[in-house]
This record gives sequence, C-alpha cells and structure tokens, in this order.
Amino acid sequence: MKFILLIGTGSFFGGICRYLLSMVIIGNKNSFPLNTLTVNVLGCFLIGIVFGFAGKFNFSNETKLFLTTGFLGGFTTFSAFSNETFLLLKNGQIAFAVFYILLSVFVGLLATYTGYFITK
Repeated sequence: MKFILLIGTGSFFGGICRYLLSMVIIGNKNSFPLNTLTVNVLGCFLIGIVFGFAGKFNFSNETKLFLTTGFLGGFTTFSAFSNETFLLLKNGQIAFAVFYILLSVFVGLLATYTGYFITK
C-alpha cells in the first residue's frame, strides 16, 4: 500500500506539472504539438538525471518509484520508453532497441488510429 500511495502522489504532482507547462507553451497555436514534444523531451532528460543520481547517491526504492513511476509517469510516459530504450542500447541489445522503438511508435500510432476509428 505504501508504494501505491508514493506512486499515486508522485503521479498527481507530475500530471499537474505537465498541465501547467503545457499551458505555458500552448500560446504557440500552430499545428505542431510543441507542448507535448517539450514535456516528453524534458521528461526524458529528467529520467536520465534521476537514474544517474539514483546510482550515484544510492536512492531508496521508494524514492525511485516516487520520482520515476510516480512523478515522471504522471508527467510523461515517454520518459519511461526512452529510458528502457537507452538501457537496451547500453546493454548492447541494439536489435531489441530498434525493434522496441519501431514497435512502440508504429503500433502506438495504429492503436491510436484504431481507437479513434471505432468511435466514428
């Protein structure tokens, strides 16, 4: 139960931060989703910092869960995708990394299209 509350609390704050940052950026009303791109790239940067510091300063499992699954999960799930891909590359699993990237992007887009299509 403790882990669920940590993740839920982190997700709560991450979601709020995502919304607030998106509102600041959304002033740019062109068709390019700059707010989402910014949040996703920032989330990737932050998850890299968290995992770097986690190893360097020996973060507790609770702290890692709060910051990564909770806060950054609420902020953007793209950061988790980026970190998992990075770990595959770091471990020399290049074929798996490429497959994961292609599968995530194309199947994700297909799932989005399918979900939208079935509502029409």
